[in-house]
Amino acid sequence: MKKNLRWVALLCLMVPMFASYFFDDCFSSISYLFEDPALTKLGWDAAGYGLYTSGYSVLCVFGGLVVCGILLDKWGVRITGSIFVGMMVAGAATVLYAITAGLAPERSLRIAYVGCMFFGLGSEIAGTAVTRSIAKWFRHGPMALAMGLQLAVARLGTAFALVLAPRLVAENSGHVYSLAETARPAVVGMGLMAAGLILWSVFVALDARYGQDSESRSDESPFRMSDIVGILKNGNFWLVGLLCVLFYSSIISFKKFAGAILIPRFEIPAQTAGWMVSMLPFATVVFAPLFGLLVDKKGQGTKWMILGSVLALIAHLLLTFGPQGVPLFGYLAMVLLGFGYSLVPAALWPSVPKIVPDKVLGTTFALVYWVQNLGLLSFKMLAGRLLGNAGTGPEAALRGSFSVELMFTVLCIAAVGVALLFARNSKRHPELRLDAPNK
Repeated sequence: MKKNLRWVALLCLMVPMFASYFFDDCFSSISYLFEDPALTKLGWDAAGYGLYTSGYSVLCVFGGLVVCGILLDKWGVRITGSIFVGMMVAGAATVLYAITAGLAPERSLRIAYVGCMFFGLGSEIAGTAVTRSIAKWFRHGPMALAMGLQLAVARLGTAFALVLAPRLVAENSGHVYSLAETARPAVVGMGLMAAGLILWSVFVALDARYGQDSESRSDESPFRMSDIVGILKNGNFWLVGLLCVLFYSSIISFKKFAGAILIPRFEIPAQTAGWMVSMLPFATVVFAPLFGLLVDKKGQGTKWMILGSVLALIAHLLLTFGPQGVPLFGYLAMVLLGFGYSLVPAALWPSVPKIVPDKVLGTTFALVYWVQNLGLLSFKMLAGRLLGNAGTGPEAALRGSFSVELMFTVLCIAAVGVALLFARNSKRHPELRLDAPNK
């Protein structure tokens, strides 16, 4: 493949993930709308919204990711990726229908939940295909930089959603939001999905012309089902999976309820909360590629994982125990969380191709995402219940936000412990070159 074209391919891979991240977080900064069912014609409450967001991980957890990861290694990124990019778009369209169709709250929630299930599985496998494609096109080049750039643009989609949603659905005390008003962020998301589908098609054409599927390589035996056993026996796989589930649950689940946490905690309006939490993805836009370049040039990936996990822990300690009603501590926490959110992925994802053979790379990524989604499913539902069980009113909102933040703090403590174990394993197995630069 031509070296210059790999950057064109990377650009085509970025847009579908930008759209996916936008749609996934299009309600995060306006999640306060669901604290009281009377606030919207949609009629969802906090527990219902938590159930809806947890739908993202259901099919992923119950075998979907593993099966599809195997298909990715057997069929290649073009066929498998196209199927699941299409599923991602169809799932998002189902969610939009459920929100705008004027159905009873219970029925609209059920349909949106199903749509979110298909959107989630499609997004995760599309993301796996994107990561697998980057690993293939940048195998002997700046892989961590390429993965960091893709991650940065994807999270820019999250930032765009967090900032834009409160402007599309302006905060208005005492106002009952119509279905059309509530659905505005999702409508924008569908437009981005259409653009992502077009760019994915361009990538498929490029990959068919200049790419080379890993399963066609003559220096490796073909993928077999027994290879899965080898992955599951790999201790490094479990360390990567545990770090993913703990670290990402403390950030992704937090973002889903950011408005419901930050608004009562720091006594700020919804738009300010949107700007505050948008610092997370905006930070990764700048720092994820830089940290990826640092990993490529200097190595020491496991040490960056430890540092990123510690920064996330300090951030959640500030959100949990910082002074009430002082937004400065919220901004400081977002800065630290943004650094952690850049450091850990920049070092973690490029380490996966180092611990398994190329022929099982798609399956390995899918298994890691499976473990991650198992945690996301659980902790999103738990966060929704903690907020819902706290009741309504200012004092109840404050109690709920404290309970949820305490949960995230515990997750970060465990993530630091796993990162330390991974660093120790790197020293014991220098042949894996986990802390070596990428050449």
